[in-house]
Amino acid sequence: MSHPVPAIKKNDTVLVIAGRDRGKRGRVLSVHPEKGRLVVEGVNVIKRHTKPNPQRNIQGGIVEREASLATSNVQLVCPECGASTRVGRRLQDDGQRVRYCVKCKGVVDK
Repeated sequence: MSHPVPAIKKNDTVLVIAGRDRGKRGRVLSVHPEKGRLVVEGVNVIKRHTKPNPQRNIQGGIVEREASLATSNVQLVCPECGASTRVGRRLQDDGQRVRYCVKCKGVVDK
């Protein structure tokens, strides 16, 4: 039995639809489906105070990095029509499962 196709994957472009970064677009850096969260490039940037660690070659100071945000707060941006959209799933003629844009019916997975 094949596994379900996740709605949002790594390297997808998404639009943030809720929270302080509403309206921002970015590329998905990592997805954590077990927690229902993902990390988007340039979105939800936090400041982390880090201690220097010479063994791991880490410099101390205040580091800015992206924090994860809930999957429900982002929407996929269709690569064909450029609109933020919901994701549908369908079985192609060759038996492959693909994600498609609900608005333009274009295939998201290339």
